[in-house]
Amino acid sequence: MTTWTSFDTTFGVSGVAWNGDVIVRVVLPVEHQGELATRMRRAAPGAIPGPPPPWVARAIARMAAHYAGDLDDLRDLPVVQAASAFERSIYALTRAIPPGQTRTYGELAAATGDATQARAVGQAMARNPVPLIVPCHRVLAAGGALGGFSAPGGKETKHRLLQLEGAAVAAQLGMFDAVPGGRGP
Repeated sequence: MTTWTSFDTTFGVSGVAWNGDVIVRVVLPVEHQGELATRMRRAAPGAIPGPPPPWVARAIARMAAHYAGDLDDLRDLPVVQAASAFERSIYALTRAIPPGQTRTYGELAAATGDATQARAVGQAMARNPVPLIVPCHRVLAAGGALGGFSAPGGKETKHRLLQLEGAAVAAQLGMFDAVPGGRGP
């Protein structure tokens, strides 16, 4: 049975779902509990809300601390492996990127032995079931541009996470994109 719970972060309310001894979904922070519940129902159909077991509570504490600036690579947290072999290899490479560092879609593709698969890397990032734990926000487009980000808040959230981690991003948000807590034009 898949169970989920919410937790507060400095970015908003986040959610995590687990089944047995693995985390199966993470929903990045949103503003309201109702929005989180809606997103969690879509991300983990059939999951029921419930209290976390001790190991999930420890994972939650680490994720919340990360959002508060106590950076943690989270790479030891057990996550679902229900993905293609290609996606699993990309997720493993992504988990190896430390906080404050980034890679491009092309670099990850090249690391798999096929530099032509940058678009497939981007698609794998879009399907990532456990963002923050598999830190897809650390994967950028060519030239260091932000690229896409399908999590709540889109590129603004990606930019904010990278700022939190002290990562250098060559191409910032466009001048009309607002960054919560950031400076506007």
